[in-house]
Amino acid sequence: MDLREYTVVAHNTATASTNKIHDDTVARRYGFAGGLVPGVDVYAYLTHPPAEGWGLDWLRQGSVRARFVTPVYDGDEVTVMPADTAQPDQPGDGRAVALQVSNSAGVVCATGEARLPSQPDPAPDGSGWTWSAVEPADDPRPASPETLAPGTSLALAPHAFRADRAGEYLEDVREELPVYRDAGVAHPGWLLRDANYVLSANVVLGPWIHVESVVQHHQLVLDGDVISTRAVVTREWAHKGHRFVELDVGLFLDHDRLAARITHTAIYQPASRAG
Repeated sequence: MDLREYTVVAHNTATASTNKIHDDTVARRYGFAGGLVPGVDVYAYLTHPPAEGWGLDWLRQGSVRARFVTPVYDGDEVTVMPADTAQPDQPGDGRAVALQVSNSAGVVCATGEARLPSQPDPAPDGSGWTWSAVEPADDPRPASPETLAPGTSLALAPHAFRADRAGEYLEDVREELPVYRDAGVAHPGWLLRDANYVLSANVVLGPWIHVESVVQHHQLVLDGDVISTRAVVTREWAHKGHRFVELDVGLFLDHDRLAARITHTAIYQPASRAG
């Protein structure tokens, strides 16, 4: 099925967040026009076309690569445009569609690619996991090259998905697809928030910016499922005055069934652009 274009008015869900890059005053110190709409919410908009077109099959076993290029601001009208330019790696690999998020001025804010394999991509067995079963930090230390050194393990406390409480999230990201309410399945953007939380819960951050995520789904997250999120730092580096971190994140059901795997990249210490 061809994927349809999708237009939505963006909403900044994080004005009260401890991440002050979403606050107008602080964001302007870094050279932005105002508080940034969270990347995880722009990602939620980007997932609408594949979720609409490919349904539960994609939510169960599909993938997305998303890169956030230019900020989206509260009230921006953004359009997600599918384009048949992405190709499967091999014939018979399934379907692949390029995605682009643009604002009403035609500025590209995010790019991505959604894939649906012809056969489920098997979740790695326990021998292939890189994650350690650690406890969340009791007393997080400031984010730094030392506290985010490659190999550092991070975790969140187990938490449940409750379909009867998901309505507020769906309203926040302006999602009206019936599949989430009818099937009681977790939204991909709700799942991706854990990749943010596993970082912010384990180190003390100032303003920081989500720049890229690669997400592979392995099974649905349904009403009552308990999620355990673990991560390991795979890279930490400096570029143009910013400090970046990359995480390999696993979302588990019942501690050992992999529901999704995420490569998550953020600028955890942005360079200030204003004096």
